[in-house]
Amino acid sequence: MFDINTFKDTYRGKTVLVTGHTGFKGSVLSTWLTKLGANVVGCSNKYPDDSDGIAWLSNSIVARRRVITEFMMDIRDASAINQLIRCVKPDIVFHLAAQALVKTSYEQPRMTFETNVLGTVNILDAVTSYAEQQKPVALVCITSDKCYQNVEQLWGYRETDRMGGDDPYSASKGCAELIINAYTKSYMPSFTNLGIASVRAGNVIGGGDCSANRLIPDCVRSICNKTDIVLRNPSATRPWLHVFEPLSGYMLVGQQLYNRGKKFATNFNFGPKIEDNKTVGEVVDMFVSNFNTDIEVKCEKNNSNQHECGLLNLDVTKSYRMLDWSRRWDIEKSLQKTAEWYKAMINKEDMYNITIKQIEEYCNS
Repeated sequence: MFDINTFKDTYRGKTVLVTGHTGFKGSVLSTWLTKLGANVVGCSNKYPDDSDGIAWLSNSIVARRRVITEFMMDIRDASAINQLIRCVKPDIVFHLAAQALVKTSYEQPRMTFETNVLGTVNILDAVTSYAEQQKPVALVCITSDKCYQNVEQLWGYRETDRMGGDDPYSASKGCAELIINAYTKSYMPSFTNLGIASVRAGNVIGGGDCSANRLIPDCVRSICNKTDIVLRNPSATRPWLHVFEPLSGYMLVGQQLYNRGKKFATNFNFGPKIEDNKTVGEVVDMFVSNFNTDIEVKCEKNNSNQHECGLLNLDVTKSYRMLDWSRRWDIEKSLQKTAEWYKAMINKEDMYNITIKQIEEYCNS
């Protein structure tokens, strides 16, 4: 397994741009990078909705603690993104900004494609243009495990499998992957100081997720409101992993790219081994068992015409072999740590400190 402590050697003192810094993974990544001594610059178009009164991670860290420099802008604005890159002069860029929900993609397909496809083009265009100044820069584009054309196969999808999707969100992520590959092949050979890679992960859990229509946040809302948890598809199988797992992989890729590792300018899956995957129902039961609650978990028939795959597996052999990356926390510990985070949140503890403590526990595991 790779030595996670080497991150300090790469990120300390570096200017790191994180797009989507107010989102779930973006806010945790920003926190981790500040702990490593990076000069973190965030770029997002808004803060998550806090109308339910819950102090979510991105608000508690970014809005209240002000631990990073931030710019509020839309990645669909090509001119603004170009100006941002030239102003910030980043050493490493993590592009996470996206419309990240399947349900929203059905409701707003045009916005989804504009954000996830054209927004990615804007980032790639700005970074490759910036690389002409002969300053080393690494770009890690985060997409989604939904980028693959899902045919419900039992074996995991490999990085060489076909991209696509039967819903607007999945299709937009498949498009983004094709575009990232085109920029990598077209522009990297011309610049020795430019590194581009795409990365994706399984279903990510952990403290700080506040999105609607996502499993763990919806469970937390039910626990707080003392209402039953209702599942549409409890038998669906997903590659679950704690948010620290893919983020460690993303930072490892950024590290290798920045250190001129051209062979790492490719794409990587991050997730558990296939035999460790769990169903939605199993994950909810394990998560709720960490709380002293008598709420019930119920199932309802999914009458929606919206496509939802029942089986999704990722093959992570490439990450294991090329990066020496592997998962540190199994699903039981991942859910335990996730529950600990939300219980602390419910008790109105300092979530910045709680997050830092959990990052330290992960690094020492």
